Amino acid sequence: MKNTLSYKGFIGSVNYTDEDQVLFGKIEGIYDLVTYESTEVGDLIQQFKISVDEYIESCKHFNKPLLKSYKGSFNVRVKPAIHQKAALLATMKGISLNQLVQNAIEKELEAA
Repeated sequence: MKNTLSYKGFIGSVNYTDEDQVLFGKIEGIYDLVTYESTEVGDLIQQFKISVDEYIESCKHFNKPLLKSYKGSFNVRVKPAIHQKAALLATMKGISLNQLVQNAIEKELEAA
């Protein structure tokens, strides 16, 4: 898995800059830009949690949604050979290509 943090249903990125020797990240999947940083891992985790708590309070105060909303549709780019194999498999299964992709994503999420 990618370097991430998790707290109260929020995911935060973890990155490192060698130049400044600082760990930093941002809360993912939200409309705003909320960042945190530290020079130590334990403190970075604490800063992330503080940022999440403050973000939640801010959203409550301004009556804003906590997380981005998603439409349920997105473009997926794959190699033409994979596209062809997936389309043929969907046809053989008697389902749409969209349903095949949704099934694959659901299976992946269940395994996570």
